[in-house]
Parts: sequence; structure tokens; C-alpha cells
Amino acid sequence: MLLLRSSPFLHHLPTPTSLTSITSHTHHLQPHFPLRLPVPTTTTTTTLSSQRHRLFPSKSIPLLRCSALSSSPVTSQLKDSLMYSRAYWVSESIIAWDVDVGINGSLYLFASETASLSITDGDYGIQGHDVKFKLEEDTHGLPQNVMEKFPHIKDYRAFKVPPSLDAKVLLKCQLAVAAFDDVGKCSNITGLQLPGILDELFSYSGPLGAVYSTEAIALFLWAPTAQAVRACIYKDSSGGSPLEIVQLEETKGVWSTKGPKSWDGCYYVYEVSVYHPSTLQIVKCHANDPYARGLSANGGRTLFVDLDSDTLKPDGWEKLALEKPDLLSFSDTSIYELHVRDFSASDLTVDNEFRGGYLAFTLQDSAGIRHLKKLSDAGLTHVHLLPAFQFADVDDEKEKWKSVDTEILEKFSPDSAEQQALITAIQNSDGYNWGYNPVLWGVPKGSYASNPNGSCRIIEFRRMVKALNHIGLRVVLDVVYNHLHASGPYDENSVLDKVIVPGYYLRRNTDGFIENSTCVNNTASEHFMVERLIIDDLLHWVVNYKVDGFRFDLMGHIMKRTMMKAKDAISSLTKEKNGVDGSSVYIYGEGWDFGEVARNGRGVNASQVNLSGTGIGSFNDRIRDAILGGSPFGHPLQQGFVTGLLLQPNDHDHGTAAGEMLAASKDHIQVGMAANLRDFVLTNCSGKEVKGSEVLTHGSVPVGFASNPTETVNYVSAHDNETLFDIISLKTPMEISVNERCWINHLATSIIALSQGIPFFHAGDELLRSKSMDRDSYNSGDWFNRLDFTYNSNNWGVGLPPKQKNEKSWPLIKPRLADPSFKPQRSHILVAVENFSNLLRIRYSSPLFRLRTATAIQERVRFHNTGPSSIPGVIVMSIEDGHESQHGLSQLDPIYSYIVVVINARPTEVSFTSPALRAKHFELHPVQLMSTDEVIKASTYEESTGCFVVPSRRTSVLFAAISSEDGHCYPGTS
Repeated sequence: MLLLRSSPFLHHLPTPTSLTSITSHTHHLQPHFPLRLPVPTTTTTTTLSSQRHRLFPSKSIPLLRCSALSSSPVTSQLKDSLMYSRAYWVSESIIAWDVDVGINGSLYLFASETASLSITDGDYGIQGHDVKFKLEEDTHGLPQNVMEKFPHIKDYRAFKVPPSLDAKVLLKCQLAVAAFDDVGKCSNITGLQLPGILDELFSYSGPLGAVYSTEAIALFLWAPTAQAVRACIYKDSSGGSPLEIVQLEETKGVWSTKGPKSWDGCYYVYEVSVYHPSTLQIVKCHANDPYARGLSANGGRTLFVDLDSDTLKPDGWEKLALEKPDLLSFSDTSIYELHVRDFSASDLTVDNEFRGGYLAFTLQDSAGIRHLKKLSDAGLTHVHLLPAFQFADVDDEKEKWKSVDTEILEKFSPDSAEQQALITAIQNSDGYNWGYNPVLWGVPKGSYASNPNGSCRIIEFRRMVKALNHIGLRVVLDVVYNHLHASGPYDENSVLDKVIVPGYYLRRNTDGFIENSTCVNNTASEHFMVERLIIDDLLHWVVNYKVDGFRFDLMGHIMKRTMMKAKDAISSLTKEKNGVDGSSVYIYGEGWDFGEVARNGRGVNASQVNLSGTGIGSFNDRIRDAILGGSPFGHPLQQGFVTGLLLQPNDHDHGTAAGEMLAASKDHIQVGMAANLRDFVLTNCSGKEVKGSEVLTHGSVPVGFASNPTETVNYVSAHDNETLFDIISLKTPMEISVNERCWINHLATSIIALSQGIPFFHAGDELLRSKSMDRDSYNSGDWFNRLDFTYNSNNWGVGLPPKQKNEKSWPLIKPRLADPSFKPQRSHILVAVENFSNLLRIRYSSPLFRLRTATAIQERVRFHNTGPSSIPGVIVMSIEDGHESQHGLSQLDPIYSYIVVVINARPTEVSFTSPALRAKHFELHPVQLMSTDEVIKASTYEESTGCFVVPSRRTSVLFAAISSEDGHCYPGTS
């Protein structure tokens, strides 16, 4: 979800300030080496200054002047213009800029090897440049390929770069373009954005990072704008002087060196001298390898590590691909979203040294593992782990963590503000964060390992994956390629934008400042080497850690092309060649379309609508909002289908259209239950036959967006926003019982579990999990995020949630937390766990709940109780198999010929008669018959009339068998 959840706004490109305040840093930021000009045909190197006569036309150039600053307000504004980068060097031959120089005006490109460009106070024009070139406007405008690559500047003017200019040299300099009027006065000046020309000249597909061979270790770093690169080699993870400092040599933008195998187990950082647009200076800084595969604590240094070493592989690691849990089709997938630390941090059945880390998943008999086994036995297929790569804001060294004594917290009242005050006072120094603060994508997070230095994190992560696979669960990684935690040359968590091609990896706006719509430091997958880094990283996790899927955070901020290339690359991996089956790796993510990428603003992005037909899954927010009511950004008391809209209203004024809202929400849910297919035809609340894409949200956005069922990830709860139990407790009337709220929780979950498409559950949905109504617990510590797999508590009423994100709702939250009747008891939790497990058993009892194609869903799935005369708050779905069918359907299920799901969200029992289903012999599903829920057993069906009777707030599943004497044992009953 779109929430400012991971970090404050850090180190964006600076807003305009006085240029003099920047230039004062020049004395200690100069490179140690003169800039070298690569000459492909010889080994000769030359400084830029000695090339000026070759690069610059021999005849004299008319003096270009800027008016005195003291007398010209225009020039005064130009003083800070170098802080901006409003022009784009889009190809070797073209610079794009939205400026009109006029008939007699002129445009020049300026370059300074030492980043000394400035605007003079006198009549000498722009000073500090080593070379300058006149640019002529190309009246044909930008080429088509440039407009496709940079659609946001498609209307800019094109200026031709002289063919004699050596662009590869100039890209290592401070660059600016300036416009002059017909009398030689400077009217406009700006810096340049370089990704276009860098992609054209330096796209690279060779080795990167530390590459091991039999005799040596080689280093490769892509840094075409760098002036010098050295590798500092250290024996230890921190402190001490380098064992050696090695100068890297550059070939076509890639810096490399070769060292001895004795480097293995040592650490290194790169020392890079490069022009940085955020400082307007040449900076020399140390940075980690973007292709790091190991780190010291907190990413201080990059570890030399050979991931193929047998010492880093758990027993049986090479055979794991052959032992993966079965997955015949992506349609069989079900996903359980879990935070690594949440899983065991509060589990007293786990040894203290394992709590909150990777190794907790390797135990055999902890409360958490017993719970996961229970879910796996019921049919759950995948565990989705929140970010587990190296992220910021949690110190890898546990001894530095601060904490609050839980005995103190437990003394306060359920609605007290004291707990959150104590938690937030240390929230940036404890061991908790969701992890959406990426620093380095390719290394497991150190704080989850027993030792953040050396190779422990690598071995323990692999042991975790192996252990989860062995209890029948595949592993999904939550990846955050849409942004980086830090930028600029001075932040310790900055890597890619630090000195490794600054200005390239992060997406910038038309002023040259970093886009921050994701929350901070948006990355630019439309740039070739950013895309390559993402794809390489994904392949690394699949091959080296044998993960089984990826959930993409804010996937809509990544280009569709990148997602498709990644999917194809992963799918090509085979057990024979790579030791993994890439075709079984499921990819899904948040296809939200907003910010600078909205409506394909930076190219065709991976939004919900754009991904139709790709096989990549997108979260279905339509079904979530229809089930619960409103949206995460609307009024918190807005009710929905299961929370009482029209049928059991709360104190919120829903106006006179509550009935229409309820009917519309049912349409949205029904489209979602049909896998949110854009072309699925159903009868809407008005009685018209419409496609899923013709059912519209309140904002006139099509509800249906998928072309096949695995492109829809249905969910009602996730790590973002309130938990399912909390939001139900907020939206339902205060006077209803906690028992009723528990059944509403189950009702909402049942809709997701029995829908076509991929069901997705937040860890704790099945435990009535509460975060004390915290709507954004990313940094709320273990206290508010606790999971109790002993089923003794759901964590309700542990104090008012943290003030920063929740204070405006405190008046609604406080009376609910203060009321002891809101808190579920252990008996409620036990029933919830049983009900959730039973839903999984029902889903996996028949392939009819997991249809694999859009055609199968259209042919077999029907919704009854539709149109203007339908009973409000009731959904009736049937799924038909090919037995005794009049439609020529093939047989998919050897047991069930027909399944009917009746969802009754009403506070009273409901009767519904369906002529279309009359004369069939339906019985309650055996899993429900064998459950401890006596109420659901009161569900009935009368064959002669086609009348179904379903109790209040229950989902009844009924079936018609092929034959009552077929001798089969029904799934879930053995």
C-alpha cells in the first residue's frame, strides 16, 4: 500500500541555495588523478585539458556574456540555475531542453573537469569551463525512440551535438547548457540529466561484482562517470587500515581488477571520485559494491564470498529443487504474509538466541512452526516474507538495541497512551522495522542472523528456506526495487547514488530533483543498467537461495518491460542447468498507478491494467474495499459488505445511498470472486449483463483488470493498514458482541479463500490478530506487532496505537480499547484457527475452486441472487463441473459435480430460492459437517424448491456429488 512507512525524506537533491555555500567544499573533494581519455585503438591516455583543441573548434568563438548580477534580476535568478538539471542528454547526438533560443539566439554546452562552472558577476559569461560547444536546434524534433524512452519530455526541443565531440570524456565532467540571446546575454542555464546517453554508450551485459575463478577473484564495477576507482581491501569487518588499496582500470565504463584467492573472506569498499550533481562538486567517497553478496554489520563493508562454496550450503541443499512442495499450477497457490521477526520474537517456545531471526524457522516443535505445519497440512502453499534483504533503520548488532520492559507496559490500561509513548521513544533504536528501507538488495538482512558479520546470514537464510520447504511451504520474498532508503554522497546508507553513477539510478523530475512518490528516492527501471541490476538480483535470489516467488512492493513504479524480462529470465532457469525450476516461481505485486509513472508517464509501467495478459499477479484492492467499506484513505467508519453497510449501520452517516453502495459492493466482490477477470460476464445490481471491466468503482475505474486468474491476488488484509480484526472492530456498531465480530472476521476471510484467483492472507487473520488498532505498524516495535501462536491472546488492547499515524483516530479507538467486551478470549481464537484451516481444506478439496483459465471460469462460475430484486447482503456462487452437463464441459473433479457457495453477511438467517439450482442434490461440505461450528450445520437445501437456508454471518459450502455410492473419501474427511 501507499504509505509513508519506511523512512523520513532523506538526502534528495538539494533545493536551490546559494552557490557559494556549495563551492566552499571544493578543497577536499578534488580527485587524486587527472581525468583519462580512453582511446580504444591504443593504450595512450591523455588529460581532458590537453584535448581541448581537438574537442573544441579551432576558430575563435564570440564572447558569451551574462549581465552583471547587481543590475539584472534575470541573472540573479540564473545564479542558482546550475542546481537544476532541466536538460537531457538523450543520445550521443541530441540534447533535449524545453527552451526557445529564438531566431538569432544560440545554445552552448559547457564542461568542467574540476566541477568549476559558475556564472560570473562581470562581463565574462560562464566561467570555469574547460571546453564549450555550440549546439544547433534540430527542427525535426526528438526522434521517435527518444520520445518512447522519455515520454515526459516528448515535446522538448532537440539540439544537435557536434559529431566531433568526445561524449565519453565529457560525461565524467560537470556539464551545463546555456542559452544566449542575440546580443550574447545568458538567458537560461541548467545542468543535464545523463541516463539517455549513458544507456546508449555504456549499456553492458558482462560480469559485475566479485567474480570467482579457480585462480583469482576479479572485481567489476559499472561506473562510466567516475574519474577514478580504487578498491580498499580489509581483513576485518570494521576498523583497521586496508590490507591493500588497488587501482581499478576502466574499459568502456567498467572498472576492473584481479586479485588473489586470499581475498576470500576479507572485506572491501570502493573509493570513487566522481562528479555528483547534488553537490555540484567532484566528490571522493567510499561505497559498497552494488552487486554485494555478503556484508559486514550494517553494510559497513562488502564481504568477499563465494556463494557456491560447499561450506555455505546446508546438508541436502543441492537436492532441494527436487524436494520442493508440489505445485501443479500457479492457480493452486495460496499465500500467507509474514514478517521474519513477528514470527518468533514473542514466542517463548523458541530459544532466546533464535527469536526474531532466520533460525527460528528451522526448529521442529516451536509454537510457530506447529502453527505453520497446521496451515500447510490444510493446504497453504506459500509463506511470503516481508523484506529480508539488507535494509536500514534496524542495527544489525543486537547488543546496541534498546527495549522497553514488557512488565512495565502490561501495567497500563488497554486505552492508555503510555505504551505508545515508551515504544516510540526508542523505535529507531530497537530491533523492529518492516524493512521497506532498501540499502542493498542482494544480501540477507544482518539483524535476522546470529552474527551479522561473515557468512552466517547466508547459511542461516538458506537453512530457513530449506526448513520451510520441508514442512510443505514455498518461500516468497518481498522485494523493494521501486526506491532506495538513501541518496547523495554523504549518507552511510547510500550506495547507488552515492558515487556509483550518481544521478543515474534514481528517477528525477524535470527540474533534476529526485522523485519521491514511492515515499523516497524512486528508482528508474526504465534505465538499462537499473533494469539489469533488478533482473540480476532476482536471478541471484532464485539460484543462490532457491526462493519460490517474489512480491513486488509498489510494482506500478517499475516498468512493465522490466517485469516481463524478469519473468522470462526466471522462467528460463532449469533444474538441470541452474539447480532450480524457474517456471514454478510466482511473481506478483502492488500494481498501483500513481505519481510520475501514472498513465504511462515514464513508459508503460507495471500497473494492474497494463499487466493484463502477462501472468503476473496484481493485488485486488477492489474486493478489499468492497468487503470492508471505503478505502484505507477514506473515513474510518465507512462500512462495507461484511461490516454492516445498510443492514447494521454504525454511527457514521452513509447518506441515502447506502442500499446502492451495498449493491455495488456486491458486484465488485462477485467480479473479484471470478478472479477479477475483465471479460467475465455477470448480471449486475441493475439487472444488466456486463463484463468485469464494465463494472466501475466510485472513481469510474474498471473493477475487472485481469485476463487470467493468476493475475489476481485477492486479499482483505495485509501488513499495511489495520489488521482485519481491528478494522472490523472499528467499522461495526459498538453494541454488537465480540463473538459477532469474530464471525465477521471469518466471513471476510471466507470470501478470499473461496474465490477464483490467488488468495492472500495476512499472518494472524486466522488468529483474530490485533495491533491495538495501529494503522501503520512499520516501526511500532514488537509490542504492537506481537503474534501469539499459543492462541492465548490476539494482542487487542495493548494501548493506544502510536500517535504519529493514529492520533486523529484516537477518539474512535479509545472507547473501543477501553471496553473489555471487545477483547476476544482464547476460545474465540481457537475457533478462528479451526475455521481458517477448514476454509483451506475446502479450497483444496476441489479443483473447481482453483480454475486455471479465464475460459473455464466464464463457463463454470455463475452468480445467483443478482439484479435489482436480489436479497441485499447475500452472495450465491455456483461452480459447475462436466458431469451430466448440458454445456459440454470437461470433467475436472472426480468427486464433485456442482458446488454452491452462499455468503450471508446479514445479521439474520437468510432463505434464498434459485430455480436454476432446483432438483439437484446438495449437501453441506463434509469439512463443515465435521467442524465444531454447530450453527453452520443448520444450513439446509430443499431439492424440490431450490431453497437454501444459511445462518447469519456464515458462508455455507454445499456440493452435489457425482454419485453417492462412488466409494470416494471426500477431501478433508479422512
